[in-house]
Amino acid sequence: MAEDEDFDTEESGSVAVVEPPQPRANPLLKGQDAAEAVLLQAFNSGRLPHAWLLTGPRGIGKATLAYRFARFLFAEDSGGGGLFAAAPTSLALAATHPAFRQVASGGHPDLLVVERGIDPKRKRQRREIVAEDARRVADFLHLTSGRDGWRIVIVDGADMMNSHAANSLLKILEEPPKRSVLLLVSDNPGRLLPTIRSRCRSLPLKPLPQSLIIELLELYRPDLSDSTRTVLAGLGEGSVGRAIDLAASDGVALYKAMSDLLSRLPALDAEALHGFAERFARPGAEDAFGLLSELLPAWLARLVSEGAAGEGAVSAEEGALMHRLAGRGGGLDQWVEVWEKLTHLFAQAEGINLDRKQVVLNAFFALEEAARG
Repeated sequence: MAEDEDFDTEESGSVAVVEPPQPRANPLLKGQDAAEAVLLQAFNSGRLPHAWLLTGPRGIGKATLAYRFARFLFAEDSGGGGLFAAAPTSLALAATHPAFRQVASGGHPDLLVVERGIDPKRKRQRREIVAEDARRVADFLHLTSGRDGWRIVIVDGADMMNSHAANSLLKILEEPPKRSVLLLVSDNPGRLLPTIRSRCRSLPLKPLPQSLIIELLELYRPDLSDSTRTVLAGLGEGSVGRAIDLAASDGVALYKAMSDLLSRLPALDAEALHGFAERFARPGAEDAFGLLSELLPAWLARLVSEGAAGEGAVSAEEGALMHRLAGRGGGLDQWVEVWEKLTHLFAQAEGINLDRKQVVLNAFFALEEAARG
């Protein structure tokens, strides 16, 4: 790759990009029918658990499902179904429904959303949910609903609660008020207190199939070529949110530049590697470096998966390369060790501000050494 190249993709600019709606205003949820059915069955049974833990990778629809269920409960409160009304068969609500509009605008009086707040000193979003954010839950739930109906709390990013916030929420989970529902959304439930997990009904959501991610990319990113959407669907690893983020950050171009270098293994092109690494040393390259710190370990994880199960590669070309590399040297165990080393290296780079160019060089040298066996 020549030194003056950028990580740009060649896509048509004549087709407008459709910005995906925020979860609170998104009427569309695909690929999570099973999870919706669990919530609907629990409601229809008349024994709805007071707390749910919605888990799964980022960007697969967890928060969208939480808001969807909240709107449904509010609509049922106001619907006046009566004694002989048929049990509802769907959580879907028309975007014109008053409950949908109130939730979408953030103005529903019986819904509280807890997420990372703004640090008043730094004027930016905190890295964690603090006790001040979580304490609002108790005050909110002990108020009487204006409609004598459900009061709902959505904790978006529950695994980001610090210990004080988690303990504050735990007290509510131990003695929840009547007609209250807490929906905890978590990408990493293992970080939650075991006592919090034990007091919630767990509802894991599945990663989305690549065919569905491509379909959604056609909706939200019609400007992209079919081949680019296919690559994004593979890199998204079951998450349409991740695929959309990668598209917005020129992730495919960076992936292709990275793949060009990796295709030379076990003998890297030194000049091309140094030109590649130099980009991450430039001012303003923090985001690109952060993206590489995700893409390269993910590539290694796919290599191990491809070698073990014959699946996981983004493309036929990547699969062929991984098949060639998987059996070299110490085999898959060796590549697992390299994955651990690179994950640690990139974490160090973020934590103690290591030289980004040298980190990239060291990462590729580790790969070269492993490929040579």
